[in-house]
Amino acid sequence: MADAARRDTRMTVAEFRPWAEPRPDEERWELIDGIALPMSPPSARHQRIVSNLIRRLDELAERRGCNALPGLGVLSAAVDDFAPIPDIVVTCGPLGPDGYTSDPLLVAEVLSPSTTSLDRGRKTDFYRSVPSLRTFLIVSQDEVRGEAWRRTEAGSWTVEALYRDDSLVLPELGGAVPVGALYTGLPL
Repeated sequence: MADAARRDTRMTVAEFRPWAEPRPDEERWELIDGIALPMSPPSARHQRIVSNLIRRLDELAERRGCNALPGLGVLSAAVDDFAPIPDIVVTCGPLGPDGYTSDPLLVAEVLSPSTTSLDRGRKTDFYRSVPSLRTFLIVSQDEVRGEAWRRTEAGSWTVEALYRDDSLVLPELGGAVPVGALYTGLPL
């Protein structure tokens, strides 16, 4: 009986979007496995890493007619109960008016202590279901380290660990980002 009651409270993306739309701007919600979850305010360290990464990604993206943006929700036709908001989304083509995209080229998540298991678990599974996605980045706050999940030509995924002296090579954007540069302005 408890399982039936719990399923009744779950939402689809179609139900979540009109529910979330009238919320105040200072409230940020994402849909994870049919449950609307409030997003905690990020730490200053988290925001600094996001700022460093978005600046470098946007420099590359603009050359390709693309945009690197914070706070866009990502949708997948294959999953109707998931609408996460990664830290950064690179998308090409016209921007939609509603704050969501279903055709990201790249997404990045900066790990926070409260979101690490979700970012490495269900969100990773979800992002791999988005057909347009070529690269999914996971960036650590606690150490100079990242992971680049990449879709191969055959459609499978590979993962590459990246450290301070490495560069994140992004063929889809025609350039690279030094991993150490993501931590500029932060004590290491």
